[in-house]
Amino acid sequence: MGRFFFFSLLSLLVIFPTAIPQTQSKPVTALSLYTNSRWIVDEGGQRVKLSCVNWVSHLEPVVTDGLSKQPMDAISKKIASMGFNCVRLTWPLFLVTNDSLASLTVRQSCQNLGLSESIAGIQANNPSIIDLPFIKAYQAVVSSLGAKNVKVILENNISKPGDQYFSADLWIKGLSRMATIFNGVSNVVGMSLRNELQGPRQNVNDWYRCMQKGAEAVHLANPDILVILSGLSYDKDLSFFCNQQVNLTFTRKLVHEVNWNGFSDGKAWKSGNPNQVCGREVDNFMRISGFLLDQGWPLLVSEFEMDQKGTNNVNDISYMNCFLAIAAELDLDWSNYLRDGVIGLNEYHGPLNMNWTGTRNLTFLQRISSLQSPFQGPGLSEANLHKLIFHPSTGLCVLRKSLTEPLRLGACTESEAWSYTPESFNIKGNIFLLTSN
Repeated sequence: MGRFFFFSLLSLLVIFPTAIPQTQSKPVTALSLYTNSRWIVDEGGQRVKLSCVNWVSHLEPVVTDGLSKQPMDAISKKIASMGFNCVRLTWPLFLVTNDSLASLTVRQSCQNLGLSESIAGIQANNPSIIDLPFIKAYQAVVSSLGAKNVKVILENNISKPGDQYFSADLWIKGLSRMATIFNGVSNVVGMSLRNELQGPRQNVNDWYRCMQKGAEAVHLANPDILVILSGLSYDKDLSFFCNQQVNLTFTRKLVHEVNWNGFSDGKAWKSGNPNQVCGREVDNFMRISGFLLDQGWPLLVSEFEMDQKGTNNVNDISYMNCFLAIAAELDLDWSNYLRDGVIGLNEYHGPLNMNWTGTRNLTFLQRISSLQSPFQGPGLSEANLHKLIFHPSTGLCVLRKSLTEPLRLGACTESEAWSYTPESFNIKGNIFLLTSN
């Protein structure tokens, strides 16, 4: 992989390889996905880049967040219109393992929790699910996303932190049931086995024992979907794969995931030189998770986020510049927050506003929009590989309008082909040249 290059005049730039296809790529229909070395591909072998949002359904009400605010079809349409092609839809284990809880309807669950306002909102916006049991309401959300050609990753999450009552056997049973329920649902393309493993009980030996059993159970119940494995320590640490991979009976279906949030790095971004901090954080990322790409495994950054109020939060700004740079250079698959899921909270880390009616921060959406399409991978090999100069602070690329006018920032799709040496950049086949001293 290439290294990063920083320029004070443009805040932060990253140069990375890309390929421009000879023809316009067509929208990918959600069918079975596979892996090809570090890439996720479709049945024809073409790269499918997952650019997802996380949508919460695992909290105590067991009702997908936002359905008291807007019709689910309107939310699904908004997700697609923002350029996301995938939703990481959370679910709690007891959704499919506790029959007494699972038999409750959406209305009954909200009544038991005293959520009268939510009942009224769901009745008004999504009346078709108000008297459905949890799993039927969850299936309706998946179907709504599928109608907008949005893929779904079923992501098992915990409703109560700490895993005090966790049973590995019950968990595997739940994974198998969930995979069976969605067998044959074309837009369900993957299952993430467990989010953010944490606490004093986590250890590498149990991880291998349980995750291998869980992966086999999911694949047996639904061989079409990707099996996604998370790491230890809040899904930040996959370093144990340096010495030992999982031993599975199936191939071409395994993906790893990792979380990288700015707050996990403390106040380093605020107190240190951002370029130096970024260098350290990228080195750490590659050491504990990013090395999997070089080993030939797909890696999904399953959570990244920043405060989108528009204030000058130095920690968030520096972290996001760094993250977007590495996400661009490595052309990572990723998933961003949609909403946090706390009842009544004005969630500033998600791209939708409090009422679920529009985009919270258009500037942030622009910054990540360039990363929603693939730069590299199978299916783009018929194009000429070249360099782009990406500006993470804006999500734009360096463009040349003419030989006599200054360089400007614009859509990365409009960029000409740059070539790079340690001494200079130049536009391929042209005398235009940039040099640095």
